[in-house]
Amino acid sequence: MKKLFFSISLLILSLAKAQIDPVKYPTYTNIDDALKSGKTIYSMSFRGKTMFNLPSEIQKLDSIFFLNLMENKFEKMDESIFKLKELSILNLNENSIKYIPDQIAELQKLESFSINLNSLTSINPNLSKLQKLKVIHLDANNLNVFPEALLQIPSLEEINLQGNQISFINKNLDEIKNLRSLNLAANQLNDLGELELPKQLKYLELQQNSIRKLPDGLFRSKNLEFLNVSQNNIKEISPKVKGLKNVVSMNLANNNLKDLPKEFSKLKNLKTLILTGNPMNKSTIENLKKIMPETQIYF
Repeated sequence: MKKLFFSISLLILSLAKAQIDPVKYPTYTNIDDALKSGKTIYSMSFRGKTMFNLPSEIQKLDSIFFLNLMENKFEKMDESIFKLKELSILNLNENSIKYIPDQIAELQKLESFSINLNSLTSINPNLSKLQKLKVIHLDANNLNVFPEALLQIPSLEEINLQGNQISFINKNLDEIKNLRSLNLAANQLNDLGELELPKQLKYLELQQNSIRKLPDGLFRSKNLEFLNVSQNNIKEISPKVKGLKNVVSMNLANNNLKDLPKEFSKLKNLKTLILTGNPMNKSTIENLKKIMPETQIYF
């Protein structure tokens, strides 16, 4: 499973790097070089150093706001991390970390936290104290429920939980007021109950689960633009789908759909509809093309 997400974590790292100016904030990869430079150090990367611990000297570099510790041997979050009060971007992907300690609450300026491909089974409630957090990536861990702490961080804009074992989501997901992107692909979801989604949500990925029915709350997501529910067990789509007035792309591939409601014709912004791998006959597809002439349908 972890190897499946290797390329994902590399992409995340590149996005994180894109947030800092390499000229204004050069990234150091050696603690001695950083200390000897005589400069204020803002960015450090120890990627792939097979480290078990951080050098304690890093605490002297108290202006660091970007720290990349991916591809190491950490089994826990090193104490020195919590001394870096200016940290804004922290990458701990591809280690062997089993838990997030209480001290996580000390990183009050953290905006982006990536801890993919580790061994987390739960999320420390103290994470909720990071009220400036905008992006969190928890892909490919061993989580079995949606972390309650995230519901208490309204500043979050992006949540990635792909490749865990989550089977339950709190229905009050809409409490994360600023959430734009939610990835829950490749989990163990089957019943979404009365799930309510944040009003600002634009990207929703639920592919590779065991979902049988999409909740009514999803169809009230008027700002949703991209929806992927492929590779599930969905047999029908509610006529309430007409509520997705801004949806641009919808992937319904590899489900058990034999037809779609006529209300799909109301989705005037829908440019791409993917239906491959569903038990639909040719006449059904032709009819859909007639009622949605502006939509590219793949079957």
